[in-house]
Amino acid sequence: MPSDKNVHPRPAGQVLVTAATIGGLSMILAGGLEWLGFLKRVNAGIARLVARDGAETFPQQVAGWCLWLATGVFAFGLAAAILGTPGHGRRALLWITAVVLVAAWAPVLSLAAHAPDIAAPWIATLWSGVCALVYAANHRMPCDDQPAPSNDSR
Repeated sequence: MPSDKNVHPRPAGQVLVTAATIGGLSMILAGGLEWLGFLKRVNAGIARLVARDGAETFPQQVAGWCLWLATGVFAFGLAAAILGTPGHGRRALLWITAVVLVAAWAPVLSLAAHAPDIAAPWIATLWSGVCALVYAANHRMPCDDQPAPSNDSR
């Protein structure tokens, strides 16, 4: 008869392979939406939101490679951070913070006279976080197995 210590209701999860998979799929989602022209419409809507009375024009553009680099950093980095963080509350807070941080780029870019083209990094961050949260909720992550640090300072 197996002991109760070794029986876990959730299967063991991995961080590195899963984060790479989630990040890659988030990049593919953002790339597919770009290819379909959806991101152009979303970026236009964001520009209308941050423009003064909708009449603001943006004379400068952020380089495309820079936006896609940021998209990759957030897609892969957020997945790895969520999967490597213990506790569902901390993971959710990390996801919400990342989504709000990317969304906060829009007014900053518009103040700098750059078009606020943040749809790709925002969608990739949103999707990467959702996938990582669902995976971590259904798997026993290595960071969840570590005992809590002791506050005993004797």
